[in-house]
Amino acid sequence: MASFKIINHFHILSSAQPTKPNSSSSLLHPPSQLLFNKNSILNANILSKNTRHVLHLWPIKAVVEEDKDIVTKAESSDKDEQTEEGKISQGEEVEEGKLSSEVLSDSDRLINAAIVLGAGTLAITKLLSIDHDYWHGWTLFEILRYAPEHNWDAYEEALKSNPILSKMVISGIVYSLGDWIAQCYEGKPLFEFDRKRMLRSGIVGFSLHGSLSHYYYQFCEALFPFKGWWVVPAKVAFDQTIWAAVWNSIYYVVLGFLRFEPPVRIFNELKSTFWPMLTAGWKLWPFAHVITYGVIPIEQRLLWVDCVELIWVTILSRYSNEKSEARISEASSEE
Repeated sequence: MASFKIINHFHILSSAQPTKPNSSSSLLHPPSQLLFNKNSILNANILSKNTRHVLHLWPIKAVVEEDKDIVTKAESSDKDEQTEEGKISQGEEVEEGKLSSEVLSDSDRLINAAIVLGAGTLAITKLLSIDHDYWHGWTLFEILRYAPEHNWDAYEEALKSNPILSKMVISGIVYSLGDWIAQCYEGKPLFEFDRKRMLRSGIVGFSLHGSLSHYYYQFCEALFPFKGWWVVPAKVAFDQTIWAAVWNSIYYVVLGFLRFEPPVRIFNELKSTFWPMLTAGWKLWPFAHVITYGVIPIEQRLLWVDCVELIWVTILSRYSNEKSEARISEASSEE
């Protein structure tokens, strides 16, 4: 394109070069014609100077443009190298994070396995060694035969000596086991449970359920001191309306505070789960409490209830933790 322009300029110069005027021609043409010829000659001279200036500048512009192209290509290649290096470094960081998380998860599995195996071994040892003071000369069959009976006698002695603490310990163990069962039911492997979640449930069972249930059953007996056929249905109805609503709310609120959640969020979630939790209990507890209030003595009721609690705590723990885990996942997805 530049060569085409230069050729056009030369063509203009050749066509516009002045010729020496003859005297005859100058005499024949009028003064206006002479003035026009002078202007054309002046324009041709100016155009030839501009053309020479363009010819001098054209190679310089070409070199400058080539330099600019080289600089931009170098910059783009540098940027590509930097992005590739950034991707590599990010990939290395991700791999390191994965490795560290795998190491942490392996250590968590080992800790959880140690807790489960240690607690199970301790419980079985305590139950089987109840007669260790005088089982010298006993066979294994005799040890296994008398162990249940003597453990029951030891439990009754503990209820007489310290009833509240004994019930607190039983409720703490049951609520911890119930939360562990709930986590396994949710799909977690046997040794990959959340220790903090299980500990929170055990704290609620130990500190609140055992002691409150001890006083509640005494209050219920004082509230219905009658002997008619309708007493057991009345106690079941009272248990599954007033007491169930109170205890479910206590369990849910205390777990929320142990998770360090704000009170507004805890009470809002309690409103949304209160009725489903209450109605879920009606599928289990009315049948169990017919035995509780109709057959089981008052001092043994909590042990029977705690055995059924293994099923109920699974339901309670799922309702309590589904909301918080869903909220955490939504917050992480938004970030």
